[in-house]
Amino acid sequence: MKNEVEWNPKALQAVQEFPIEVKRELGYLIYRLQLGEKLNMPFSRSMPSVSKGSHELRVKGADGIFRAFYFLKVEGKVLIFHAFQKKTQKTPKKEIELGKSYLKEMLK
Repeated sequence: MKNEVEWNPKALQAVQEFPIEVKRELGYLIYRLQLGEKLNMPFSRSMPSVSKGSHELRVKGADGIFRAFYFLKVEGKVLIFHAFQKKTQKTPKKEIELGKSYLKEMLK
């Protein structure tokens, strides 16, 4: 495995509450990141509004749209720092602000 996954506890807790099919898809995408694969749309997109080097994993489930923010700029690691269910097309400012603070915590 090229990269180790490091979870923010709040992100891990959120993902544990996602529907099983969403967790499976998210797990597969994280596995691909661990292998060093670069993911693009529709699975992942850059999130410069959170920070340079941040991305979001994008998963649709029967119960809605789910997102997990990740960061690859730490050597040998995939940092999963925020996860949530989206209720609107645009990512809410609150989620972006939470993502910024959670990433900052993990980088300290």
